[in-house]
Amino acid sequence: MTQGEQWLDIPGAPRETRDTKSAVSGSRLVEHVESQLTLITGAPGWLGTRLVRILVDGLPDAPALARPAPRRIRCLVLPGIPVRVLSDISPEIELVEGDIRAPESVRAFFRGAEGATVFHLCGIIHPRRIRELYEINVEGTRNVLEAAIAAGARRLIAISSNSPAGCNPRHEHVFDEMAPYHPYMHYGKSKKLMEGILQNACAASRMDTVILRPCWFYGPDQPPRQTRFFTMIKEGKAPIVGGGQSRRSMSYVDNTCQALLLAERAPGARGRVYWVADRRPYTMNEIVDTVERLLEQEFGIPVAHKRMRLPGVASEVALVADKLLQSLGVYQQELHVLSEMNKTIACSVARAERELGYDPKIELEEGMRRSIRWCLEHGQTI
Repeated sequence: MTQGEQWLDIPGAPRETRDTKSAVSGSRLVEHVESQLTLITGAPGWLGTRLVRILVDGLPDAPALARPAPRRIRCLVLPGIPVRVLSDISPEIELVEGDIRAPESVRAFFRGAEGATVFHLCGIIHPRRIRELYEINVEGTRNVLEAAIAAGARRLIAISSNSPAGCNPRHEHVFDEMAPYHPYMHYGKSKKLMEGILQNACAASRMDTVILRPCWFYGPDQPPRQTRFFTMIKEGKAPIVGGGQSRRSMSYVDNTCQALLLAERAPGARGRVYWVADRRPYTMNEIVDTVERLLEQEFGIPVAHKRMRLPGVASEVALVADKLLQSLGVYQQELHVLSEMNKTIACSVARAERELGYDPKIELEEGMRRSIRWCLEHGQTI
């Protein structure tokens, strides 16, 4: 595990201006969250591990959030999953074994969690069988939500995805939070259902929720699949479909962690959905060119200077095959990824900037530089 409707405009959404009382309550909220129990699902996944590291060590790229808070951190970890990366960050992190698909283990995770902040990062992107998307992303989220409500948790911040909105209808188009749902395949449908569960609970005043929609992750603490992408670029096997001009919003992990911390603190974020990504989207050509240049010029790694160029129809054929397999309950990761390669998936982060104070400091070149450095420092072969 990792990880046609309008957005609900929940009462309590932030105003463009705030009075003195709001500012005072916001200050008290910051003091409150820095001393309370923090619960995290999805560690030691990519984002979960990074968030734990930042909660302990601070976020240097965002000075206002840089000071580590004196938190008690509790992580829900799958039985049998190596957790040394978490205990190496701090031996004081509490690790509770459990599975979000099992309500009883989730209830145990929430024991004594009154007033806690919950970062629900757990989800599955690339399942073995399609049913796992709904078991984990939908029913698992329902279990976490109900346990949070029963325990009296203060706020639940959940990680969704770009997939509930699907792909942009035009090359120059960017999604905002008013974009209608148009979920991409079963993963998008599962995340749409997840969002609905959380929005409905907030609308009914059962739980204070915030939903973040990051896009393509990159950055330190990355899993092998991201390192494999670097290797493909080095070897000249990176797929460029339809000319490589399709645009992708990407989410550097520390930028995403900044948004998580801001969503925890902002009183007016209740019930809101926020796109979270780097400030601008990048073309596929720019992404591959940037990694190639950094590997060779800054890290001294020879690259093949080639691309695996495919016509745009290759993604459309993959899309048909992917839909067929998914209709049979089967998921094939490479086929699914290829089906998206000729499509633009781009968003605006204007609402997060305006309402949360989101300020993504790191963009593609520096983020990829840090990613490559992290791989080499941690023994991952590119």
